[in-house]
Amino acid sequence: MRQKESAIRDKSIEFAIRIVKLCRYLNDEKKEYVLSKQLLRSGTAIGALIREADYAESKADFIHKIHIATKEASETEYWILLLYKSGLITVKEFESIQPEINQINRILVAILKTSKSKKIS
Repeated sequence: MRQKESAIRDKSIEFAIRIVKLCRYLNDEKKEYVLSKQLLRSGTAIGALIREADYAESKADFIHKIHIATKEASETEYWILLLYKSGLITVKEFESIQPEINQINRILVAILKTSKSKKIS
């Protein structure tokens, strides 16, 4: 297992836990259910897709799963920005979580680029 892939696996689990807690807060404290459900779905899907990629049937399958994880990370970033811009999370909360999803996105893009550039053995 490559170091980047190990790092993203750990980061995605930690991030998913943060997302679960944030969604619980949004439900309990802000009585916000629609956006939080979208955030919960996309924010936890990232790690699930990375796990699926671990058991990919081929290089193409691996790339496909990582690509979908990247799309979910981008969507998660959108929901976090929307929550911030709509006043449902504070500047402090936004600045705490936004760099984390940015980093996850960058790692996933790097894994994709590396995987696509390697020759099939």
